[in-house]
Amino acid sequence: MTMNLFNQFLSPTFLGLPLIAIALMAPCLLYPSPAPWWQSNRWTTLQNWFIGSFIKQTLSPINTKGHSWALLLATLMVFLITLNTLGLLPYTFTPTTQLSLNMAFAVPLWLATVIMGFRNSPTHALGHLLPEGTPTPLVPILIIIESISLLIRPLALGVRLTANLTAGHLLIQLVSSAAFSLLLSQTTAASLAVGLLLLLTILEIAVAMIQAYVFVLLLSLYLQENV
Repeated sequence: MTMNLFNQFLSPTFLGLPLIAIALMAPCLLYPSPAPWWQSNRWTTLQNWFIGSFIKQTLSPINTKGHSWALLLATLMVFLITLNTLGLLPYTFTPTTQLSLNMAFAVPLWLATVIMGFRNSPTHALGHLLPEGTPTPLVPILIIIESISLLIRPLALGVRLTANLTAGHLLIQLVSSAAFSLLLSQTTAASLAVGLLLLLTILEIAVAMIQAYVFVLLLSLYLQENV
């Protein structure tokens, strides 16, 4: 039972080929490209409105030096939302439940913000490691604590996304298994389990979107500190 429960988080393969590559390509195939004519359809208009609103909200507190990240942050936001929500469909795989994939997103982007901060303003970037007005005996301890908090940021990004999606998928798997088990013996309990499953699915869709937004929002906050 335990093996069947956690097998959904294993990267599936077909004929020796990892299907995670196909899952990562799915967002590129679903979203339309800009139309060559002047008048766009409703789907493209809605897509452009969402991306424009997201960029305006995310980059408003950031200096103009960080506005070059607009395309990257918007693409990452749409990409993560699509991966998270597609993983809720039956017989699909959610790549963002893999900590290795989330860390592959978090570490390079976090490192890019840190490198940008040290390149643009080294004094300001180093100033984050020591709060102003710190007593002299506490300086070494605070530098170590701030350094650890800086290095743990990409781990927090990856673990937060992985843990939230994994917990939701496990809960849905447990409730659906209970509903199928009680379907023939206890119809009332099975009906309640199905209703709970629908509510959990709606909640998990919201969690999938919120976690993608939180991932990009925290990354924009790290960018704001270094520009």
